[in-house]
Amino acid sequence: MYYVYILTNKTNNVLYTGVTHNLVKRVYEHKNKITKGFTSKYNVNKLVYYEAIDEIIVAIEREKEIKGWIRERKIELVRSKNPKWNDLYDEICR
Repeated sequence: MYYVYILTNKTNNVLYTGVTHNLVKRVYEHKNKITKGFTSKYNVNKLVYYEAIDEIIVAIEREKEIKGWIRERKIELVRSKNPKWNDLYDEICR
């Protein structure tokens, strides 16, 4: 299983879209700034959206599709599944 996910920061004003095969591990890495880059620089560590996809090629295509959207469309996607913008990390760790 592969996951396309969206992270944001504390104030929900920065969005980051990624893809991974291990969502728990990858979000942990973002939260703990293990990988230096965009997410560590802008404190993007709150998981607000994810979807599971069976095939890596399809997951990468979906990631690219979402990355190509305007900000408002990404916000609508998050709100459709997570209207309160809760951090979903604890949910995926269960």
